Amino acid sequence: MTSILRGNYPRYGVSLDLPAAMRKFAKRWHLAFVTIYCSRAITTFAKKTKKLSPRKSPSYTSIPIHDLSDHPSSFNIDQSQLTKLVKDKDLGHLQEFGGVQKVISALETDVSTGISGDPDDVSRRQNAFGINSYKKPPAKGFFHFVVEAFKDLTIMILLVCAGLSLGFGIKEDGVKEGCSSYSRKTLLKNSTWSQVNRKENPFLFSGTKIADGFARMLVTSVGMSTTWGEMMSSISRDNSEQTPLQARLNKLTSSIGKVGLAVAFLVLVVLLIRYFTGNTQDENGNREFIAGQTTGNDIMNSVVGIIAAAVTIVVVAIPEGLPLAVTLTLAYSMKRMMADQAMVRKLSACETMGSATTICTDKTGTLTMNQMKVTKFWVGQDSVAENTFSSVSRSSLGSEYEFSGSPTEKAILSWAVLQLSMDMEETKKSCEVIQVEAFNSQKKRSGVLIRKSLDNTLHVHWKGAAEMVLAKCSSFYDGSGTVKDLDDDERARFEQIIQEDGKKIEEDGLTLLGLVGIKDPCRPGVKSAIQACQDAGVNIKMITGDNIFTAKAIAAECGILRPGDGAFSGAIVEGAEFRSYTPEERLRRVEKIRVMARSSPFDKLLMVQCLKQKGHVVAVTGDGTNDAPALKEADIGLSMGIQGTEVAKESSDIVILDDNFASVATVLQWGRCVYNNIQKFIQFQLTVNVAALVINFVAAVSSGDVPLTAVQLLWVNLIMDTLGALALATERPTRELMEKPPVGRTEPLITNVMWRNIVAQATYQMAVLLTLQFKGESIFGVDEAVKRTLIFNAFVLCQVFNEFNARKLEKRNVFKGIHKNKLFLGIIFVTVVLQVVMVEFLKRFADTERLSWGQWGACVWIAAASWPIGWVVKCIPVPDTPIFSYLGLKSKKLAYRIPY
Repeated sequence: MTSILRGNYPRYGVSLDLPAAMRKFAKRWHLAFVTIYCSRAITTFAKKTKKLSPRKSPSYTSIPIHDLSDHPSSFNIDQSQLTKLVKDKDLGHLQEFGGVQKVISALETDVSTGISGDPDDVSRRQNAFGINSYKKPPAKGFFHFVVEAFKDLTIMILLVCAGLSLGFGIKEDGVKEGCSSYSRKTLLKNSTWSQVNRKENPFLFSGTKIADGFARMLVTSVGMSTTWGEMMSSISRDNSEQTPLQARLNKLTSSIGKVGLAVAFLVLVVLLIRYFTGNTQDENGNREFIAGQTTGNDIMNSVVGIIAAAVTIVVVAIPEGLPLAVTLTLAYSMKRMMADQAMVRKLSACETMGSATTICTDKTGTLTMNQMKVTKFWVGQDSVAENTFSSVSRSSLGSEYEFSGSPTEKAILSWAVLQLSMDMEETKKSCEVIQVEAFNSQKKRSGVLIRKSLDNTLHVHWKGAAEMVLAKCSSFYDGSGTVKDLDDDERARFEQIIQEDGKKIEEDGLTLLGLVGIKDPCRPGVKSAIQACQDAGVNIKMITGDNIFTAKAIAAECGILRPGDGAFSGAIVEGAEFRSYTPEERLRRVEKIRVMARSSPFDKLLMVQCLKQKGHVVAVTGDGTNDAPALKEADIGLSMGIQGTEVAKESSDIVILDDNFASVATVLQWGRCVYNNIQKFIQFQLTVNVAALVINFVAAVSSGDVPLTAVQLLWVNLIMDTLGALALATERPTRELMEKPPVGRTEPLITNVMWRNIVAQATYQMAVLLTLQFKGESIFGVDEAVKRTLIFNAFVLCQVFNEFNARKLEKRNVFKGIHKNKLFLGIIFVTVVLQVVMVEFLKRFADTERLSWGQWGACVWIAAASWPIGWVVKCIPVPDTPIFSYLGLKSKKLAYRIPY
């Protein structure tokens, strides 16, 4: 209406100055005037807007009216008000509403008995306020994972090959034999302590841990309306971000698949050209193709055989055993890590930890023991144990004391009882507590007013941060117990002006009793664990809510800070300062920061995001509900098993069961072991694939035939992929792993050392087996079938011996510690036994012939030569920089490594 009257319409002014007796009629005239005026204004407005808006509007306004007697919102307060009230800890609005008692009345509950529990009442409350659960992502069914698997290029290629194999089998041998052949060939494919009271801080969040005391709690929100529900919903979202290793493996398999397809296509083209130009012969030495004479059926059969050979090459090229090897390695390591106080919740976290470049850790409970202890006391023998909200008790006479309360109070009490031998029961009886002022995070102190039973005098005691208490003192006790002024002038003796009703505890003009130095000592072994991480090239950053002086002292004691590190060097920063930086400035300074003091959970999240933008692989420790976003954002979230909340554990990838940073260092070592074991298998697998690919390619191009049949190659894949992966996955962590720099996100999965080993072993195998392919019959005096068996047997045994070489990527002594790995030796034994069975007893299935003792010895000798070759090759220096990055560069910096 106001906007209409402000429009460009005629205006009328009327003065109705009537006698007092006529005023009631004036009101009616005024109402009539307003009605007529508004009607004309609306009519004029409708005429002007009719052309612009042809739609017709109803002559009425619909206003929904709910029956409050049946509607779920019949309570005098709604959920949004309750949620905002508690979330913001808005004491002012709570008091305006009428306090806690008014909320109890609005929720129609009873302070003693709670709600009635009547089903209708419970249903009404659930409709109004929701149920106590959070939204979970829908469960993924089996077919979801099937569809995801089919998106993999490797799987698609193998499925195409399987389909072609089935078709060729049916074409050549009929439906029954063809399907049987197909089935054989596809057999293996930050927590904070705070005082809660009704007057000043009556708010509790779900997930809060009660340290001490008792109270009645009024539940105002459940499920998604709570901070816990919002947090659980956010951390339950599916994170499709790939780990560094997954990205590398996808890139590797994609590249190998493309190479395999290219080679297979080349073989197909060459074989087809050889066939149609008459350069191929059948078993009787006759040309297979003669223009105008060869039947269409013979041509089709020959082309099908050529395509089958090309498909076999593709199958050989693809390392289909790699996913199995990775899964076996991760599963084995996860089981072993449990014994080292680390419970893995997300399997991929094992290998991601091996790439970690930065660890952001809490202080309390992780670096320290979370057990405050009094280390120093300056003057003053008066008891401070009276000023406490904690308690000391013994379950029975002669048993140990039990201390409860805040960490600071427990430290002072334990010191008083155990070091000063104070009788706490007598101390409590000697005084009466009149007034207690809870700890205030702004004042950073707490106080108590007591009455001494001996002389009926009133005493005030304050304790808190040393600088805060000292600022309120005007005198102090010296070593002899004499009170003196804090300055040189004689001051009046401290006078207590506190009334018995205790309206307010005096805060000024206090007498300093003494200073107590309290320290949360570092955990045993933390310094050496941090040193081990730093030696491994991993940056350790401490993020704490403590003040900058405490943070600096603990960081220096743990070895995080070194001499010369300080605020001026950028190594120490407070959360507020870090938050105030511009995004560009944060990215520039974040790597230099070693300690962040007075930080909030948001500061921790901000640091994680900055480090990831800089290319770091970040691990974060956390124990509080507010740490959940940082734990979720990090590449590896490490929650604490003892102090950690359920929300923190749900957000994490690994749970540190003993809350000790030394276990974090152990997890780092296991992560590197997992990564190293996967690299070992990749080196082993690629040696097999490269050798088999080149051998079949050369033989197919030169003679039109392949020496290793599809069944034999798949048998190699079976024993090499499954058993080989299991053998190399069981290697335990070694000290040498913590002497290398982290791989991070950009380092290649296949290092120069691995390329050196792959090329050397594959070249040897290709040379020997191709020699057998072209000269084997004359060297051993055997027929074609036995020669093929010799090639197959020598090839498999070469992989068995090369499995020993793969145990150590850089070390020349490949047998070091092998006696400790019983599983590796057992797998080697089983592999050899299976190969003997394959050659000697499964002739029809594997297309082999039985070999003599001399022929077995020759195969073993050929395979055993890979040991000395591997020893010599590891003496060859390799460049530190990835070899492919040298394309186009002139200079190369060599790092000569001959480790023992």
